[in-house]
Amino acid sequence: MRTFAITWDYRCPFARNANEFVVDALLGGADWDVTFVPFSLGQVHVADGETPVWDRPADDSGLLALQVGTAVRDIDPQRFPDVHRDLFALRHDLGGNLRDADRLREIVTRHEVDAGAVFTHVADGRALKAVSEAHEAAAAEHDVWGVPTLICGDRAVFVRLMHRSDGDAGTAAATVERLLDLMDGFVDLNEFKHTRIPR
Repeated sequence: MRTFAITWDYRCPFARNANEFVVDALLGGADWDVTFVPFSLGQVHVADGETPVWDRPADDSGLLALQVGTAVRDIDPQRFPDVHRDLFALRHDLGGNLRDADRLREIVTRHEVDAGAVFTHVADGRALKAVSEAHEAAAAEHDVWGVPTLICGDRAVFVRLMHRSDGDAGTAAATVERLLDLMDGFVDLNEFKHTRIPR
């Protein structure tokens, strides 16, 4: 069994792509132990000396959804993958507002997760604490600065997958395995970026 983590913020289309690959592979039976790590792009852009987003969560456009996703992950991990996918879809497929609590609640409820429990975690600060602790740990322990980042052992790699997995579990699993193999076996490669998107 492979063990790794992947960061996310629902605002990032590349985080959506990579997290969908992982979710599709898991739902297709991939033998992985995956930790989904919330990581706030809002906090990344806070300058030294400014107030952290954790102290002013209403100012950040993605933090409510990040808290909701994290609460679902912790309360109902079996249903998290489907909720996770739909929270990304709200932003990237439907053009929805990640601050819209009613839309977030509808997604959670549609997947038969206890929305009351989820939003209690948000209201009482448990979800925000979980997000901030995960974010700060990823930054401190692995120098994570963006999403999506894959973390495997003591290695962390920022990745950008240009296409979605489209529900193909086999392709999703093979793609993620290839990324993990590169992390494990080709540590001399630090950056490999096409100058234009291949056709």
